[in-house]
Amino acid sequence: MTDPLAEVVTLLQPSASFSKLASAAGPWRVTRSDAGRPFYCAVLEGRCRLTVGDQPSIILEQGDFVLLPSANDFTMSSLEPPPAGEPTGHLELGPRHYRHGRPDGPADARMAVGYCAFGSTDAALLLSLLPRFIHVRGQARLATLVELVDEEARADRPARDVILAHLLEILLIEALRALPGASTTPGLIRGLADERLATVLRRLHEHPTRPWTVPELAKEAGLSRSVFFERFRRVVGVAPMEYLLAWRMALAKDMLRRADGGVAEVAERVGYASASTFTIAFSRHVGVPPGKYARGA
Repeated sequence: MTDPLAEVVTLLQPSASFSKLASAAGPWRVTRSDAGRPFYCAVLEGRCRLTVGDQPSIILEQGDFVLLPSANDFTMSSLEPPPAGEPTGHLELGPRHYRHGRPDGPADARMAVGYCAFGSTDAALLLSLLPRFIHVRGQARLATLVELVDEEARADRPARDVILAHLLEILLIEALRALPGASTTPGLIRGLADERLATVLRRLHEHPTRPWTVPELAKEAGLSRSVFFERFRRVVGVAPMEYLLAWRMALAKDMLRRADGGVAEVAERVGYASASTFTIAFSRHVGVPPGKYARGA
């Protein structure tokens, strides 16, 4: 059976761009503005405070894992941060090992943190299917995975990049499937937590070439057409046919980027009866014809 979540994460093509071990003591604060870079943090010991954008701050505890698939402004600090504008010390203890706040004495908190990058040219679309903020508590497997990512990122061993890519795929999937679906923002995760919509999402991913209609999808869900349409749009965040189009285009862009078949073959493999129909749809959705996209990929 096709797994939509695994497909989306695989298409994102995650890679590790930076990881580090951070310890902290006393009053401290770290503020970042990273223009959409995916950020993760596992609290290995102690507690700290996290504030994302203008959202209320949350307290992170030992065993907590946080993933921001598209991080912008965020701040991490001690539970009682220093006064605004007051500088705090940041000391490099060793390769990718930093100390925040008081430079000596025992640490109040230890964290494994890092950034990853997504190689997909359709990352913005795929990320729109995922929650904007992921906070998982009490999942020791996630902290172990982060430590493995950090260890591999520091090492210079054969097949390092391949191992890192697979570890990050596992890390993302593990974090996403640990979420309680009802509490997430509209998107794929929330859709998969809805038993009736999960059936439809799996059908769409299993058979993207099928000429689906809303009545057919409603029948798969066991709902009336109007109830299904409204429920899908509310839970997933887009209308059913919009989701199908977006998924077909994501698949097509991946095939074209990898030179996996010509335009006519790609058109057939994503559910279009002719290359011309596919070209029109692709050009409208992406902004350039598929042939030109393939040459520039």
